Amino acid sequence: MSIIVGGGTGFIGRHFAKLGASKGYKVISVSRNAGPNRITWQDVSRSGLPEDCIAVVSMSGEPILQPFKKWTPDFKERIRASRVDKTRLLSAAIAQSSKPPKVFVSLSGVSYYKPHPNKEYTEESLVEPYDYLSELTRDWERAAALPDTVSTRSVIVRTGVVLGKDGGMVQNLKTPFYLGAGGPIGSGKQWLPWIHVDDMVGIILFSVENDNVKGVLNGTAPGVVASGEFTKSFASAMWRPHLFPMPAFVVNNMFGSEAGIVMLEGQKVTPKRALELGYKFKYPDVTSACKELVS
Repeated sequence: MSIIVGGGTGFIGRHFAKLGASKGYKVISVSRNAGPNRITWQDVSRSGLPEDCIAVVSMSGEPILQPFKKWTPDFKERIRASRVDKTRLLSAAIAQSSKPPKVFVSLSGVSYYKPHPNKEYTEESLVEPYDYLSELTRDWERAAALPDTVSTRSVIVRTGVVLGKDGGMVQNLKTPFYLGAGGPIGSGKQWLPWIHVDDMVGIILFSVENDNVKGVLNGTAPGVVASGEFTKSFASAMWRPHLFPMPAFVVNNMFGSEAGIVMLEGQKVTPKRALELGYKFKYPDVTSACKELVS
């Protein structure tokens, strides 16, 4: 049985491939170039999905936060195409399949929810688009929609900040914190809707294997914290001080003011439905997650 993963060669995809293989699945990535356990986007567009495909996962996406990579119109279009267009290609392949997979899991983001210092968002919260990223998230989720005539179960996972030793936010924090130069980002009071990569891929596989899972899930840990609480826990786990803040102007100079909002403002997003449906978090709180990240 194969699981087709759009964008499966990235940080989350590598972890999902390892987890899927340990459960007996053949995980095939869709990327620009063919290779072992890898097919191209052109292959999917031309030939459709493999006959033994039981699930499709869409996680393709150009990294949004890249130091000194400003959000020019061209870069924004690359961000959009890598998410919306690739997801639409996979949903079209499912709709055209003579033997559709049982489930389509598509990742989007917690940027769907508007940053707020007090509000708590669950999957039931409805929010109108309010900026570029929220509009992108809306269009991304719409691209995953399947026709009513298709029997494939549909799941949307709105991912938070994914933490892991070998990618994501931690890669940018490791060196300054190791050198004792770590501290809060901006005010440190903004919410950080985080999740450990093991739980991120765990929720994806949980969605694949459980027929009662459908609709939206928040891919965030139950123990949501302010950004400063996370950086303090990270520094503590490394046995390093937490003294040197990264001011907002530094973030904006490094990423641009539009992208800097992602780090300087946040949402309190809880995984209400994931918990109700029975997913058991491996790292539900920031302390246990940080211990693993620096072990």
